[in-house]
Amino acid sequence: MQRIWEDHRLTIIVAGLVLIGLMMSLYIVPEEEQVVIVRTGEPQGIVNTPDGQKGPGPYLRVPFLDRVVRIERRLLDLEMTNEEVLSNDQQRLLVDAYARFRIIDPVRMVERAGTTDGVRSALEPILNSVLRQELGRRTFQAMLTAERGSALQNARANLDRQARQYGAEVVDVQITRTDLPDAPLQSAFSRMESDREREARTIRAQGSRDARIIRAEADAEAARIYAESFGKDANFYDFYRAMQSYDATFASENGDAASSIILSPDNEYLQQFRGRR
Repeated sequence: MQRIWEDHRLTIIVAGLVLIGLMMSLYIVPEEEQVVIVRTGEPQGIVNTPDGQKGPGPYLRVPFLDRVVRIERRLLDLEMTNEEVLSNDQQRLLVDAYARFRIIDPVRMVERAGTTDGVRSALEPILNSVLRQELGRRTFQAMLTAERGSALQNARANLDRQARQYGAEVVDVQITRTDLPDAPLQSAFSRMESDREREARTIRAQGSRDARIIRAEADAEAARIYAESFGKDANFYDFYRAMQSYDATFASENGDAASSIILSPDNEYLQQFRGRR
């Protein structure tokens, strides 16, 4: 073994250096990644990009000079959590939202942001800003209707326009939660309760007014009918008035006689019981 080493030492050393150099030069690009080769700070080539010529597989680079920047081809998430936004009706809302984006121009991404984390850091305040603008144009109740979809489409378009300068494309923006903070929420409930009570009072007042009108019209109609009846038969009018008087005098609330009244049979008040003379 010692003799083999002495006879082929140079060959073994050269082979080892070649193997080490090959291992340092070889890199593999999987299907879910795209790669930008950066040399002395400048992009030199791309691999497995959407519009590139090279697909996934093994490749070689210049050791110590070329740097391999790996970038996801899959959709990436951008989240916004518990951000306070002021709506058009001056409601302070707590909003949770997210955006999905992908890198479509990896060279520009490397030049402008460096990494996908750099893209996230750049897009987070922009997502916050575009959602504030869209929600600030709408009321809290409008965000519970189909108008919410229009607001999200506008937010996606505005965020996508800003993301293009970092080599990214925004494919979706969604709001997962839009709530009122605890104190304003109680205030909103109290205001809604007051509004309902005021509406109920208005409805009751209108109903009472309508009832008085209907009752007055009914009383007028009854008076007209009584007048016509009394005009046709004066004796009937005397009889009717006497019956009302008897009812008020002799009847009690419990249906029992509350007291005894002693009158002469010839008393004028009892004439309806014995017939008029």
